[in-house]
Amino acid sequence: MHIRKLKNCPEIVAGDKTILRELLHPDRDYPFSGRYSLAHAVLGPGQSSEKHFLTSDEVYYILAGSGQMHINDESASVEAADAIDIPPGSVQWIANTGESDLEFLCIVDPAWRAEDEDLID
Repeated sequence: MHIRKLKNCPEIVAGDKTILRELLHPDRDYPFSGRYSLAHAVLGPGQSSEKHFLTSDEVYYILAGSGQMHINDESASVEAADAIDIPPGSVQWIANTGESDLEFLCIVDPAWRAEDEDLID
């Protein structure tokens, strides 16, 4: 059994400006045999991620807070316990519309790679 504790995962600022802690990724130096990656993301009140797209499937699962999810030409309010399917190639960003941190999980399949993500100007 291998358990990764969030508090032991290094914090990084992702290219889309979210604060991330990578929990699981098949290309890292810890035991994990999955083909997907899993990261914990945080956006402070009033913050939003940068517009971007991935060539892989992505799911956001909202843990806490509230926000506005944008995918291509659609947008919708999101809150804790919502799961959002983001199809490959979709222009996406999320904004924190609440008064506390917006926390969510990012599940990417196949696993996230820098070359599979592009920021939109």
